[in-house]
Amino acid sequence: MMINKMLNIKYPIFQGAMANIATPEFVAAVSESGALGILGTGAMNASQVEAGIQKIRSLTDKPFGVNVMLMNPDTEKIMEVIAQNKVPVVTTGAGNPGKYMEMLKASGTKIFPVVASVALAIRMERAGADGIIAEGTEAGGHVNEQTTMTLLPQVVDAVHIPVIAAGGIAEGRGFNAALSLGACGVQVGTCLLVSEECPIHENYKHAVLKAKDTDTVVTGRTLNTPVRILKNSMSRKYLKLEKEGADPIEMEKLTLGGLRKAVFDGDMQTGSVMMGQAAGLCKEIQPLASIFEAMINDSYRQLEQLQKKIEELKC
Repeated sequence: MMINKMLNIKYPIFQGAMANIATPEFVAAVSESGALGILGTGAMNASQVEAGIQKIRSLTDKPFGVNVMLMNPDTEKIMEVIAQNKVPVVTTGAGNPGKYMEMLKASGTKIFPVVASVALAIRMERAGADGIIAEGTEAGGHVNEQTTMTLLPQVVDAVHIPVIAAGGIAEGRGFNAALSLGACGVQVGTCLLVSEECPIHENYKHAVLKAKDTDTVVTGRTLNTPVRILKNSMSRKYLKLEKEGADPIEMEKLTLGGLRKAVFDGDMQTGSVMMGQAAGLCKEIQPLASIFEAMINDSYRQLEQLQKKIEELKC
């Protein structure tokens, strides 16, 4: 079953829970446009999360989700707030949500952990997850090693619950590729950075539009905290320090507040400008509704062309 049928949304598309970007207003706009908006809670406390949920509900009556980073010290209270408010969907990262499954399911919430390995996908299914988000290294922000194209089919083969593809998807061809590899939907983030509704600085949006295929880099691999960001003066300095084996505290100081610099101040040189490798596919600023509609319409066109190639193959 495609994920849009399971969740009663128009398109089988999840919005990535981008920290400082996936605000209640943005989430509501995504859900109103036919996809599943997901609140990025990041380091929020439980009260802030509850206020965010209430704000979303004041703006839309469409389904939405909340993402919880399980390293957050307020996670237990946040999960209680989510259950009490009967949020339709929860996505999780940076940990195992197993201990919260029973409470969330009792409230009617569906749980979709983000995974970067087959082993973790299997563990999440056994814990009671309703679905899996298999995210490849092409994604922006916190990433791992495997590509979407190799990770996705292996996860699909290993579990018996719906799998959503994430990482490197920005238009119809990527959408179709994900479906061909067994996904029942996709999660996108970078292509939404250039939406009219996205609450980031205009400099950030134009940096995405200008980005080429080689304009992102992964920092923090040696510290086991890999993050994909735009190549800029900060990332170059960080990678130099990393190569020299500098003190992790010194490197952390370099990135402190970096995402906020990018999102709110438009600092494209010393900010942490998170974006995925799909940035090279983003060509213009559009309304969210147009981005989703174009992805699906492009999918149909690409499928027609693929059918012609298959017919040629038969000859």
